[in-house]
Amino acid sequence: MDDVWAARDTTPEAIESALRRLLTRRRHEYEDHVPARVLNLVVIVDRQFRGEIENRLERVGRFHPSRLVLCSVEPGRRTIDAWAGIASDDGDLGAGPHPGRISVTREHVELTIGARHLRALDTIVDPLLVADLATMVWAPHGHTEGIDSLRRLAQIVLLDTQDQMDLAAGLERACELARDTYVVDLAWLRSTPWRERVAAAFDPPALRRALGAISAVTVHHRADSVASAVLFCGWLASRLGWRPEALAQARGRLAGRARTRRQEIRVVLEAVDQNPPGLSGVMIETASGELVGLDRSEGGLKARRRARDGREQEWTVLGASRGEAGILGEGVRQALLRDPTYSPALAAARIMVGR
Repeated sequence: MDDVWAARDTTPEAIESALRRLLTRRRHEYEDHVPARVLNLVVIVDRQFRGEIENRLERVGRFHPSRLVLCSVEPGRRTIDAWAGIASDDGDLGAGPHPGRISVTREHVELTIGARHLRALDTIVDPLLVADLATMVWAPHGHTEGIDSLRRLAQIVLLDTQDQMDLAAGLERACELARDTYVVDLAWLRSTPWRERVAAAFDPPALRRALGAISAVTVHHRADSVASAVLFCGWLASRLGWRPEALAQARGRLAGRARTRRQEIRVVLEAVDQNPPGLSGVMIETASGELVGLDRSEGGLKARRRARDGREQEWTVLGASRGEAGILGEGVRQALLRDPTYSPALAAARIMVGR
């Protein structure tokens, strides 16, 4: 932070006034510094894990929000402490203005609040948001009361259904939020490279006929990433017109069926031991013996295709995965986009988990 203000036992009005003074002073001193005006991001965190979340936010790179409001929840606290600061892309403030160049500035506001403030968090945060900008809210440690309070201000909710102890309840919550906000689900984004490569594998006109002959789908995933796996299968079902059925536990994996008018498709989700969260492999088979497979490997995804006559090809799709470090940045970027395929995939996934 280049310019910082801080106060104890303060009010939202005092914080907003101080931030306005910081912006005015910056504008007077550095004419080439322009505030970013794209997105508000409100993050609700447990105070003891604040540093971890701030580190994750620092790695979003160029997708950093224009104004970040970090609400740090401390049990038992009754007053509000706050600090506000401005940071610029150009850290060389002592060199004076740079003719012909613009330096973008971003604002960071941190509030230390108590759990009692969550039910009225909208009244605290409202004065601190940049008007006429989209607002996204994220609560990585739960705090559903704070999320619900902010729903009158927020147009986007960032969540990770992988974090839910009960998968069915997590998908149900995502569906409920999607009724009046745009939901960005990090579990869904972890399957993006896999969905893109599967779609590309069947994109050539000569291969599209095989889509109607798919007979089995097997998805390998990290043990805690069932959400990504079931959303991937929900995406297939919603795009190909399958009627999914509830999956059941069978020998340590989830298995079940999806149906079309002509045939049924076997669906298997199986956990494997891997370090990064998300999917580990996808295998799609057809009734005629064709196969399309993707597996996580060093440098990208290892692709495999087997033709009807048994011939096989293998190659590596370089840079296909963004990695976990890039998932949060992609989530912030998705706040300004609209993915029409998530809601149908979510609806199909809810059926697969028995909701």
